[in-house]
Amino acid sequence: MAGWSVDGIPDQRGRTAVVTGANSGLGYVTARELARKGARVVLGCRSEARGRDAVARLRGEVPGADVELGRLDLGDLASVREFADSLPYEGLDLLVNNAGVMAMPYGTTVDGFETQFGVNHLGHFALTGLLLPALLAADQRAPVERSSGVRVVTVSSMAHLVGTIDPSDLNSERQYRRWTAYGRSKTANLLFTHELARRLAAAGSGVVAAAAHPGYAATNLQTAGPRAAGRRVAERLMALGNRVIAQSAEAGALPALYAATAPGVRPDSFTGPSLANWRGAPAPSRRAPWTLDDRAGERLWADSERLTGVSYADVLKA
Repeated sequence: MAGWSVDGIPDQRGRTAVVTGANSGLGYVTARELARKGARVVLGCRSEARGRDAVARLRGEVPGADVELGRLDLGDLASVREFADSLPYEGLDLLVNNAGVMAMPYGTTVDGFETQFGVNHLGHFALTGLLLPALLAADQRAPVERSSGVRVVTVSSMAHLVGTIDPSDLNSERQYRRWTAYGRSKTANLLFTHELARRLAAAGSGVVAAAAHPGYAATNLQTAGPRAAGRRVAERLMALGNRVIAQSAEAGALPALYAATAPGVRPDSFTGPSLANWRGAPAPSRRAPWTLDDRAGERLWADSERLTGVSYADVLKA
């Protein structure tokens, strides 16, 4: 893993990948590098206009890239279902749950969930469940031929250390603090990965569920929250931090690309930058013990199925 870069991505020809939030930042870099190695990549984007621009930009950077756009609003479960239903591929080799919002002022999704929990966790929970048949089908289709195997990679954050989930207040209705809500949504990402890995293993599936985080990478995620809240000073400070302190989006995408493609990635692993979990080449990352709690994972899973209406039971049988 030491010094790993995009040069270490194995040949991706013959693989189909979905990357959420792929019109900019980490998602765009992830989609571009997978396409550069030969994968067919579906860019899941909320804005069709920005998505079309991203597809055009990617094809300009990677001539001959096999990429397409799919409209996907993770804050709208109907959109998530439409996206999953629209995919024409019987098998899916890779799902990168990358999209997210950070430190937003209080708001709710179309379905009434607190925005950060709804987009960062519930939307991806529903999407993964709806795409699971395609992932399992790919795993059964000559798995020996694919060094990377079939994977679900969910992008979390070191902000998960802010705190664990309050199962009695999943939507932060009693008291809302933007950074606490963000940290809880990132804990949810890791608990989801933990529980999905357990359930895949129990079902005898070879699909690998893993997680990654970018450290501090310069994307529009940092400035979007302050801008939405009208906090101009905070927006300027975040922009300054992106220029002076943060690593590039190209570097920030490396942990997710490693988790998505490197041989030997373990189920329920958590990959981040090597230097103090902040920047550098991919490495095993520090992880809060509450993200490995089986009972917490089971409870969040049950709540997520109830809230989204997406059940894994009929597909993922032990």
